Amino acid sequence: MKDQVIQPIKRHKLRRKLGRVFYRTKRKLSYLKSKKNWAKARPLPEDRNTTMEHRSMILRPLKDVDMYLQENKRTNLALAIKHINGVHIKPGEVFSFWKLVGNPSKKKGYLEGLVLNQGKIEKDTGGGLCQLGNLIFWMVIHSPLDIVERHRHGFDVFPDVNRKVPFGAGATLSYNYIDLQIHNNTEDNFYLEFWLDETHLNGRISCSRELDRKYQIEERNHIFQQQTWGGYTRHNQIFQLEFDLDDNLLSERLIVENHAIMMYPPFLNEKNRY
Repeated sequence: MKDQVIQPIKRHKLRRKLGRVFYRTKRKLSYLKSKKNWAKARPLPEDRNTTMEHRSMILRPLKDVDMYLQENKRTNLALAIKHINGVHIKPGEVFSFWKLVGNPSKKKGYLEGLVLNQGKIEKDTGGGLCQLGNLIFWMVIHSPLDIVERHRHGFDVFPDVNRKVPFGAGATLSYNYIDLQIHNNTEDNFYLEFWLDETHLNGRISCSRELDRKYQIEERNHIFQQQTWGGYTRHNQIFQLEFDLDDNLLSERLIVENHAIMMYPPFLNEKNRY
């Protein structure tokens, strides 16, 4: 596993803005030229078998982050899941988060929320949708579906506090060029469902039949490292292990490899983690 990370480059605000315009335009053109069969939302069949369920807390207190941004996140999540709840991913189809959700703009009711920009906490319309990307990614890697596009922040901004999943087991999102795309290379139909309750964002993947495989996620080679330019970085690998119903290991594959610049001291004591 390569663990050398170059020192971050601070780009001018205009450069970043022009870059977003360029990559968003490039993505839109790619949609027009694409020959992919895109997944769509359809009425869910009554006869479906749950493959994986997961939930994550909506209002998560974070150091130096105003709680109103977390409250706004609830609104943003509610708007986004309207477009992806009930999505069918048929054999050969590709799920694209942004192709389904579209631009999270003020005009559509999205509010100011938390976003990360070059390792810094900022505010922007539609912020907080990365929580949905994290949820989808975590569920999908517990299934036979393939991740064909996934991005992660190059910065590790917050220390681990009550972490339920391994570091880097998620996906960041930014309209529309930082997408999460999933391909169904099986012969079965898969369905995505999402809902909010008072405290959590909930998700479920189900299948048109009961699977004869089980999936387990394993973190390997997790290290902290000081780079030659002085900063600390964090690294790991996420593997998917496939078992039959008798718990016999059938295969394993590397899902993602993470390399992130740490924005906090790597060896904090407990009282300084909050």
